Amino acid sequence: MQLDAIDLRILAELQHDGALTNVELARRVHLSPSPCLVRVKALEAAGVIQRYVALADPKAIGLGVNVFISISLKEQAKESLAEFERRIAEHDEVMECYLMTGDSDYLIRVAVRDIAELERFILEQLTPIPGIEKIRSSFALKQVRYKTALPLKRI
Repeated sequence: MQLDAIDLRILAELQHDGALTNVELARRVHLSPSPCLVRVKALEAAGVIQRYVALADPKAIGLGVNVFISISLKEQAKESLAEFERRIAEHDEVMECYLMTGDSDYLIRVAVRDIAELERFILEQLTPIPGIEKIRSSFALKQVRYKTALPLKRI
């Protein structure tokens, strides 16, 4: 799908506030509601808009510890990678998981209540996954920037 300036304005507004009504969105992007809705539906159908979510404050719900964990596997065979990815996706604590280049194979971000919960996660959930060779954790001391909106100005 080729995105034009109006599509990008729609995306920018929805990335800022996914709960906008179609009428308000149309007003903000200078369209009438009907063509605006057609464009939003087209963006959804093309997979440009994947889903709408509510972003919760982790601290407000008791998840005050944000940890980045680097994981190295014993082997990087396709089957080993697929098995690790399947198993790691089963855990709600895992907020993000990336296959990496460099020193480790995966980088995951985990949100937990406290150090005791992190210890339980590592010992009871992570280490039993077959093929893990090395686990290294880094704690986020302070979140300097967090955003969910993708940069659209460069498109």
